[in-house]
Amino acid sequence: MTTAHDSATAAASGASATERFKSDKPSGVSDTPPERVSLLARSVLDAVHSTIREHKVTYDEFNALKAWLISVGEDGEWPLFLDVWVEHVVEDVATEHREGNKGTIEGPYYVPDAPEQGASGSVPIRDDEPGTPLTWKGRVTSTDGSALAGAKVELWHADADGYYSQFAPGIPEWNLRASFTADADGNFEIRTVRPAPYQIPTDGACGKLIAAAGWHAWRPAHLHVKVSAPGHEQLTAQLYFPGDAHNDDDIASAVKPELMLDPKRVDGGEAIDYGFVLDPAAT
Repeated sequence: MTTAHDSATAAASGASATERFKSDKPSGVSDTPPERVSLLARSVLDAVHSTIREHKVTYDEFNALKAWLISVGEDGEWPLFLDVWVEHVVEDVATEHREGNKGTIEGPYYVPDAPEQGASGSVPIRDDEPGTPLTWKGRVTSTDGSALAGAKVELWHADADGYYSQFAPGIPEWNLRASFTADADGNFEIRTVRPAPYQIPTDGACGKLIAAAGWHAWRPAHLHVKVSAPGHEQLTAQLYFPGDAHNDDDIASAVKPELMLDPKRVDGGEAIDYGFVLDPAAT
């Protein structure tokens, strides 16, 4: 297997994530009323000012923070920083109204337009891809229980070394990334390999924060998904495996009990049964 251990860096991964975000996500600021921008900016600044006063922040600490913030930008790690330490709260607020699946964070490594595999198929993998073979069967329904024929299920996940295709060198472009389309009954079947837990990049600015604070950098093993269907809210989620050492202290605070899988041993690997319930879009 070709690995990326010797050549992948936080700066390179961060630059890829930053460029991908800039090309895929609209800024949105131009459509936000000035009153809303002022309210949010002032609230954040007030929280910073309160922290400085409460903890008697010194000039040395202030300058260390300034230098670190500059390095976050230089390393291209703003997507990583915000997705790891902020996005889980944004997601909680955005989905608190849902009756169906609530999901969790997207993270910085999503890429649209992955290869289509139909209702049943395998994700693209290397011939020598390590990992336990994993077969996943599921069904996509609306909150009233009706099947969502043609629902789109996008899957992506890291390899056994913790790297994502298109964000680390030496990995085929669409490795461990695919899209599936549910059949007339809303069913789909996916064949991939079980992912491994990994550490987020630690050789850049985010890693310096982790080391300085005495934190760990681990994320539990997980599968990323986006599920969508006409007339329904899109669901973004990560699915986790029981027994992982970092399910209870995920660096990204993204694990939820309802996102825990229940894999069963089968000949040649593991099998999971997990479906999705989508909320109708607001009219």
